[in-house]
Amino acid sequence: MSQRFVVTPAAGGAGDQRPEAEGSALEPPRVDALPILRYCREPSRYGDGAPRESSPFIHSGEADGTDCGEGKNMALFEEEMDSTPMVSSLLNKLANYSSLSQGVVEHEQDEEGLRRGARGPRMGTFVGVYLPCLQNILGVILFLRLTWIVGAAGVLEALLIVSLCCACTMLTAISMSAIATNGVVPAGGSYYMISRALGPEFGGAVGLCFYLGTTFAGAMYILGTIEIFLTYISPSAALFMAPGADGEAAALLNNMRVYGSCALALMAAVVFVGVKYVNKLALVFLACVLLSILAVYAGAVKTAFAPPHVPVCLLGNRTLSKRGFDTCAKLQEVNNGTMPTALWRLFCNGSAPGALCDDYFTHNNVTEVSGIPGVASGVILENLWSTYTDKGAFVEKKGLPSVPVPDENRASGQPYVLTDIMTYFTMLLGIYFPSVTGIMAGSNRSGDLRDAQKSIPTGTILAIATTSFIYLSCIVLFGACIEGVVLRDKFGEALQGRLVIGALAWPSPWVIVIGSFFSTCGAGLQSLTGAPRLLQAIARDGLVPFLQVFGHGKANGEPTWALLLTALICESGILIASLDSVAPILSMFFLMCYLFVNLACAVQTLLRTPNWRPRFRFYHWTLSFLGMSLCLALMFVCSWHYALAAMLVAGCIYKYIEFRGAEKEWGDGIRGLSLNAARYALLRVEHGPPHTKNWRPQVLVMLNLDAEQAVKHPRLLSLTSQLKAGRGLTIVGAVLEGTYLDRHAEAQRAEENIRALMGVEKTKGFCQLVVSSSLRDGVSHLVQSAGLGGMKHNTVLVGWPARWRHADNPSSWRNFVDTVRDTTAAHQALLVAKNVDLFPPNQERLGGGHIDVWWVVHDGGLLMLLPFLLRQHKVWRKCRMRIFTVAQVDDNSIQMKKDLQVFLYHLRINAEVEVVEMVENDISAFTYEKTLMMEQRSQMLKQMHLSKTERAREAQLIHDRNTASRSALMASTQAPSTADRAQMTWTKEKLTAEKQRVRDTTMPGFKDIFSLKPDQSNVRRMHTAVRLNGAVLSRSQDAQLVLLNMPGPPRNRQGDENYMEFLEVLTEGLARVLLVRGSGREVVTIYS
Repeated sequence: MSQRFVVTPAAGGAGDQRPEAEGSALEPPRVDALPILRYCREPSRYGDGAPRESSPFIHSGEADGTDCGEGKNMALFEEEMDSTPMVSSLLNKLANYSSLSQGVVEHEQDEEGLRRGARGPRMGTFVGVYLPCLQNILGVILFLRLTWIVGAAGVLEALLIVSLCCACTMLTAISMSAIATNGVVPAGGSYYMISRALGPEFGGAVGLCFYLGTTFAGAMYILGTIEIFLTYISPSAALFMAPGADGEAAALLNNMRVYGSCALALMAAVVFVGVKYVNKLALVFLACVLLSILAVYAGAVKTAFAPPHVPVCLLGNRTLSKRGFDTCAKLQEVNNGTMPTALWRLFCNGSAPGALCDDYFTHNNVTEVSGIPGVASGVILENLWSTYTDKGAFVEKKGLPSVPVPDENRASGQPYVLTDIMTYFTMLLGIYFPSVTGIMAGSNRSGDLRDAQKSIPTGTILAIATTSFIYLSCIVLFGACIEGVVLRDKFGEALQGRLVIGALAWPSPWVIVIGSFFSTCGAGLQSLTGAPRLLQAIARDGLVPFLQVFGHGKANGEPTWALLLTALICESGILIASLDSVAPILSMFFLMCYLFVNLACAVQTLLRTPNWRPRFRFYHWTLSFLGMSLCLALMFVCSWHYALAAMLVAGCIYKYIEFRGAEKEWGDGIRGLSLNAARYALLRVEHGPPHTKNWRPQVLVMLNLDAEQAVKHPRLLSLTSQLKAGRGLTIVGAVLEGTYLDRHAEAQRAEENIRALMGVEKTKGFCQLVVSSSLRDGVSHLVQSAGLGGMKHNTVLVGWPARWRHADNPSSWRNFVDTVRDTTAAHQALLVAKNVDLFPPNQERLGGGHIDVWWVVHDGGLLMLLPFLLRQHKVWRKCRMRIFTVAQVDDNSIQMKKDLQVFLYHLRINAEVEVVEMVENDISAFTYEKTLMMEQRSQMLKQMHLSKTERAREAQLIHDRNTASRSALMASTQAPSTADRAQMTWTKEKLTAEKQRVRDTTMPGFKDIFSLKPDQSNVRRMHTAVRLNGAVLSRSQDAQLVLLNMPGPPRNRQGDENYMEFLEVLTEGLARVLLVRGSGREVVTIYS
């Protein structure tokens, strides 16, 4: 966390300590400072909720209302409180990301908000992410197939297999961490991440593939459970018995189909009854896995000084299945005589010494070796290299003498250990890969985590590192402790049907057998629990119409119909009945899912969308691209035909969803294709406003031209280029007064000048120049009609009319206020750059400093997004971001601090935050006088029909008095504030003399403007401007840039000139100011 919070009062800021003359006729009554928003909806959230007495305003009748906008501290913003509420009133909702007043609300946001309201997330990294990932990664392959993979591939190639798979999942975890920490990931896990990052077509296709992978994983775990039960726990429970050795494999498959179907029905019933039972048993199953692994390590250590007695019988160099005999010898001594053993009877047609025997049996000796010679035996040197074989080959020991027999006839019933399938590197890779899946377990539980953005990366990467160490160390230990022929004995036939890894374990092989049995049961239950919820999430998105029925379920939300479909698909995997055949199928689906997770991260990183702000920083698009390439390579290496089938399924789903969404039209030729592609893209964008995540400032820059058609303020284009780190559209607009027929040549020259300046400032966009009868109409036309189709601007950037008070430019301020109204009516954001010529050019590099955001009212989050975009540019990169928000009398600053901390954390924005308390303070004499001078000037210009020269002289007179009064008051603040030293700029003598002079010089019937009393609403607005300006000056005067909420213009057009004065006072004394006015929609989101 890099947020730093300071709560300080704003009392004493500039503009609030000006003296007041006691007894002055112009002194306003004392007023207390009520908040603008008094928490009509949540009075107890900030403050104690108790009613407070309100003193009267300047007219006491104004304070009798119970509106939430009756205070004076924020009166400048009160007319728009219905659409842009105060930040303090929204912070709790923003921090808890529930029902925002504006923005896009998706179904998952509603559901997750309600769920979080019912119970707060409590799980941390260890319990919520690390342990679930361990349970999903460690499983059936470790106990049933890893020893066989080491025996067939050798230690070196087995390490290569594990390294490739673990590298694939680690790279995917890095990409997944970036996506998962780029906002909140609700239900759906990887499906949600991919669909929201790459669109519904990719999301639906990959989501269904991931669902199928999870379902087939359930079938694999159930088959593993039944294999352990029938092979190692209770072989006598088999329903189908083989008449001979040749039929054992078929009988085993039939037994697994029957028992697997029964186990599936039982597990589905448990999941249907209640998932809470599955969750309660999860830790028990995980404990079984961890105890089994510890038993393996303990057994490996024990072999160093006391290897277990595990004899293996060999005939020549061939391994014998020790199920039909006990003594590993041809003959044995009985009562001082020699008798044939049971092994003799298996190879000979009689028990007599002269019986006819198998030729290989006759020419080769029977030897007995230790199946587990131990770490110190040096057997690892024999197990380093691979021993790939065809189906039905003998399991032979390297280096042992053997006499080959020509034209050997292999008789049935001979107790040889044979390979059941052909082995090669890519096949073993496909079988092993499911053992490293399960890395999504943490992201699927994001809603239950205390801090998902911290827990998911940490827990997932630690779990992958832990399991990778376990797999790699187990490979080395198996190769160093176990004889090669035992490793290649998949079902432990040479060990009298015992589990190979169990023979190594200490203190008992049953620790491994029972532990692996329960772990595979637990993994199967987890798959049957997660897959239906994934299908339910896809069905509720409505991407595939015929799947929508599976979005329904029981009253508590349990996906009943989805569970039924999952059980049927899982049954198809069980009918395959071979674990080695099912594993490559689910490997394809998982690899495709991981491929698109990496693709989503790479695309988001390369596009550099404004919403792409992951909290996880240790990612790069090259890592994502490498992970994507590795996933694609593993798909085709494992099984190219399965890979093509999986890609075909995903492609069909993609095209189906795309066909439902929109129809494409293709032209002929390259140009026709290009034009149609552009047209298609524009029509797609035209469908509606972009999602909040895709919102970026599409800027219309309004430039002013001089008499030579040159740009007056080129730094506006510099600022535009610096804002466009988020890419998007840029339209540079300008207006020429006159008619197009008369000024088309000047318009062409002006457009050329603008394009040349755009090239110098490296502004990529379009130029649109309009010739209109008036500047006002031209600007309005550009605001309404610039752009094409969906490629329209959503933000208008203008410069502040610096000479609005001067008589030579009387309409500039009116045009400015009308532009503000036009952008508001068009629901477009407005950026007003004041002192734009002081903004840094593109060549400058600011060495530090701050970008200060004064967040007073919530207008969609544009104030938060703009500093982030600016800091992507090299000009502002070294600047730090500070956020100031205003707390008033009834606001709980401590709670505001906590809520703002949570909100910024979810937005992935690093900033220092200061909560400024607007304490109770009377309206100062300076504020009162400032308002009076403003109204006098406005009234004078309205009532006097003077010439241009006279109007300039009168306006300058009022302005000089205003400046002198402020200087006098500021000088007086340096002296002790005693009654005899305090003075007002307006004295009784000056007022009388001024009245007399005006009566003598003005026309008959002219109203005495110096008898005016200021309007109380204007006094309150001026009070807001003065107070905020003082607070801003005291904290942000040295900032590199100040961003500030821009109040809206008054509803009554007669106050337009006063509105300009308010904005002038609000920003007085600041070098670089960017006034920001939102468009009325959310532009930032906490969701991924």
